[in-house]
Amino acid sequence: MTIYTIGYGGRQPEELVAMLKAKEICTVVDIRLRPDRASMGAFTKAKTPDKGIEKLLDHAGISYRSLIELGNVFLDFDDWQERFQRLLEAAGDLLTSRLAGIPEPYCLLCAEKRVAECHRRLVAEYMARRWGSEFVHLG
Repeated sequence: MTIYTIGYGGRQPEELVAMLKAKEICTVVDIRLRPDRASMGAFTKAKTPDKGIEKLLDHAGISYRSLIELGNVFLDFDDWQERFQRLLEAAGDLLTSRLAGIPEPYCLLCAEKRVAECHRRLVAEYMARRWGSEFVHLG
């Protein structure tokens, strides 16, 4: 199993969709803590699925799931990476349990474009260790 990740920051909606389609992604798994607060409307999880990111992905034939339990609750801390890593070590199985059964291949989505500065890297690394998965950061 390969787990993909992507950050939408600085991208146009069409670019993001093209990157997902190039890897034949079936499902985008949004791991933002507050998907309803995206700065660009196309990436906002709206109150209804006929707007925002759900509409964007649906028009591309890609399913959408929001798993806020995988959001970065430590973003305001300078040592957020260490804190988030400890959370995964303590409760990672519980936090990632809803990923089971999601149509593959899927892609973890967050706002940060630079994977080194995003918690999605830590989630993907945890899953690789725990499930024996591979991961690919699309950008």
